[in-house]
Amino acid sequence: MHWKALLIGAALATSACSGPAIAAEEVFDAPVATRQANERGLQTAILAGGCFWGIEAVFSHTRGVTSAVSGYHGGSADNATYSRVTSGRTGHAEAVKITYDPTVIRYDQLLQILFSVGADPTLLNRQGPDHGTQYRAAIVPTTAEQRAVATAYVRQMNQSGVWDDPIVVQVEREQRFYPAEAYHQDFADKNPNNAYIRRWDAPKVEALEENFPRFYRASFRKG
Repeated sequence: MHWKALLIGAALATSACSGPAIAAEEVFDAPVATRQANERGLQTAILAGGCFWGIEAVFSHTRGVTSAVSGYHGGSADNATYSRVTSGRTGHAEAVKITYDPTVIRYDQLLQILFSVGADPTLLNRQGPDHGTQYRAAIVPTTAEQRAVATAYVRQMNQSGVWDDPIVVQVEREQRFYPAEAYHQDFADKNPNNAYIRRWDAPKVEALEENFPRFYRASFRKG
């Protein structure tokens, strides 16, 4: 069983576990998008960047985001459960479904935040201490506009010189999104003293506040 899965029971029991010693994740100066999103009304984005606890936490602290739900994108309904997805063989990605107000924050700005403080787009099927296809970084456009923006942004990241290694993040075709089990929702807010949250995810939120003060929201938007 993947070591992170062991933290689930520990978190629910309010005890702490620790994973292997791994260097801290980097914060990047992802470029401001040259292709800006043109959207009206509340929009939905699906983004993946490793463990969904941290990605959910980042966007739950982002102004303009009205909802951030952890779940599984891709695969099938039959095996869209945490115990099966952690095998890395179901085709799902741990992902977050985000509802946002584009008058406050645009889709391209969500992407900039994701690849600045949420996920390293040069890592293939891994982020932080987590390894497996379920931890891949992925952009899942839900509209034609989002796809155009995402494709342009990946191209821009490749040309930016910000990252030393090639960009491997994929723009994936939208498939069904399956909300994760209830205990995963708002996990960082419910379990601030969990060892994994303290080690890997709280620093992401701190980096959001430091690097994107315009978009940082101190309160955690639940649900």
